[in-house]
Amino acid sequence: MSNASRASGSADSSDVIVGIDLGTTNSLVALCDAAGPRVLLDERDRALVPSVVRYDADERGAVMATVVGNEAMLPAPEGVASSVTVSSVKRLIGRSLSDARSDLPYLSYHVVPGERDTARVRITPGATASPEEVSALVLSKLKGIAESRLGRAVRRAVITVPAYFDDAQRQATRTAGRLAGLDVVRIVPEPTAAALAYGIGLTRDAQRNRREVSHVVVYDLGGGTFDVSVLRLTPADAAGETDFYQVLATAGDTHLGGDDIDQALARAFGMRLWGGGDGPSAKAEPFAIAGFDREEVAAVVREARRVKHALSEHERAEFRLPEGEEGGGSDGRGWELNRAEFDALITPLVERTLRSCEQAIRDARGKGLPEGPVAEVIDAVILVGGSTRIPLVRERVGGFFGKQLYTAIDPDQAVALGASVQAAILAGTTKGSLLLDVIPLSLGLETVGGAVAKLIVRNSPVPARASEMFSTSVDNQTSIRLTVYQGEREMAADCRKLGELHVRGIPPMPAGLPQLEVTFLVDANGVLNVGAVERRSGKRATMQVVPNHGLTSDEVDRIERESLTHAREDMTRHRIADLISHAMLDVSAISRTLDRVQTLLEPAYAASLREQVAAVRGLVEAAKRDWRSVDPNAFQQAKEALDRASMRLHEVAIAESLQAQLGGGSVRKEPPDSGRSSA
Repeated sequence: MSNASRASGSADSSDVIVGIDLGTTNSLVALCDAAGPRVLLDERDRALVPSVVRYDADERGAVMATVVGNEAMLPAPEGVASSVTVSSVKRLIGRSLSDARSDLPYLSYHVVPGERDTARVRITPGATASPEEVSALVLSKLKGIAESRLGRAVRRAVITVPAYFDDAQRQATRTAGRLAGLDVVRIVPEPTAAALAYGIGLTRDAQRNRREVSHVVVYDLGGGTFDVSVLRLTPADAAGETDFYQVLATAGDTHLGGDDIDQALARAFGMRLWGGGDGPSAKAEPFAIAGFDREEVAAVVREARRVKHALSEHERAEFRLPEGEEGGGSDGRGWELNRAEFDALITPLVERTLRSCEQAIRDARGKGLPEGPVAEVIDAVILVGGSTRIPLVRERVGGFFGKQLYTAIDPDQAVALGASVQAAILAGTTKGSLLLDVIPLSLGLETVGGAVAKLIVRNSPVPARASEMFSTSVDNQTSIRLTVYQGEREMAADCRKLGELHVRGIPPMPAGLPQLEVTFLVDANGVLNVGAVERRSGKRATMQVVPNHGLTSDEVDRIERESLTHAREDMTRHRIADLISHAMLDVSAISRTLDRVQTLLEPAYAASLREQVAAVRGLVEAAKRDWRSVDPNAFQQAKEALDRASMRLHEVAIAESLQAQLGGGSVRKEPPDSGRSSA
């Protein structure tokens, strides 16, 4: 339990700043200058750099070379004793091994536990690499492409992440950039970057239609993640230079993308080939657990990806393993799949994206999106991510929003182009857009009784800042522990712990007397900084929250679902936890004062006051044993009655103190009429 209760980099500014889309499947680097945004091509004029790294080792198991991008997908050359090819590492970054377990059967490499159960890629029997280190190699490749094309050093970058990446995943992405020698000047959500890429056309549409604002949805279904964001776009007026973008709401799934479609196809074919199934089954268990080695699984997944691409353009495709693979080649054990079968297989995945769209629209209505049919209040829908090329995706998304979809910009390039626009704005090269992101989940502190005091609520625009006053609930407390949580539930046990810090060296004081000011600051990159200062002593502590790993999609689903399902129960429990905290402090203070000045009070009054103290103390003890056993209204009334009855006591005590010319745990949340007390 917490023991508090609620009461830029050093690079030269003239350096160019590039925009980078660090994707699950492919990555890109782009630049925006006077000619506008453009993707920078490699030496063979390719825009996409596969997010793939191959580690080549010699006979002793020592890594002799690392190869990145298209070349990493080729067989290792002669003289290489062993090699490991790492792809889709974005699905591991900032996550624990247990979070990523469902992905492991489909990876062609081994993932092992690192410190604090973080995921690590096994490179050789004696060496591992973190997802940040693997990602850094991809970023280094992009950095090299930019330097080659621009003929100058590149030291600064804007990097995009899925909007639903939590703090751990954003921090891990920044770490990867630092390892690649880049100063990451801004982290930008991918859907928001896409809106920037389309920004000029969107603002012109708004101006042409004489609208003061327009509302835009960005639907981003990439290789490994899905995001949907609702933005308000306010065009610059005739005298202004700045278009104003504000993210009203965001929703999504960090574990849903093209990889999942590949896996669904691979499961279906695996069941036909090895499991005896009669047809596609998206619910089949991963066939890899049946004893097939990683090379077999990797071959099936690669073929699944090829078939997916084929069915995005043609009505039929044949699923067949390469010559030499079990069940492949000339033995006839292939599987012809038509578009209708493919659509049936992936429909559950597409439906999951539409449920997130519904959530984003609901949240945006509370932030200024007008009421009314979706087709009337949404002005444009932008498709981003390679998986949006699938016809079923376009059909269902267009039907959901009732709109012609924006697809003019290559969905693989839109995010990188938008990142370069943001980079140009930060560099001062371009004027024209002000961007506000939002916080995906609420942030708060644990208070006495296990409740969570939310300082910054979900979908608040960033940068965001909030301060509250807290105090102690135990006499002579010299240290206060602040525990930071993320989530929508009212109790800490139902939220996700992000980290904690201690304020130490506080002089011993009665409970409630210390004045602890706690500040939450979420910067433009979505990184949370927490600071606390005890005003009387000047003792302070700060931290930047860097959790051990990120949220799983199941956890995000649970947080949102249970915050609604248990809302009434959670609020009651939170209320009782606060009542316990406040009543404990009141009972303690009144009892001390009674003992000190009892001889100055009328005996009947003192006896009555002690009875009320005992009654409230009994409610506190009962609520501690089982919060459901106490009526919160009766508890509130008993506490307020005690407060009113004790006013005479406090008057006598103050008079006695003045006459005598005397001078003068955890945190608890202050009552609404007296300010916050403890953290």
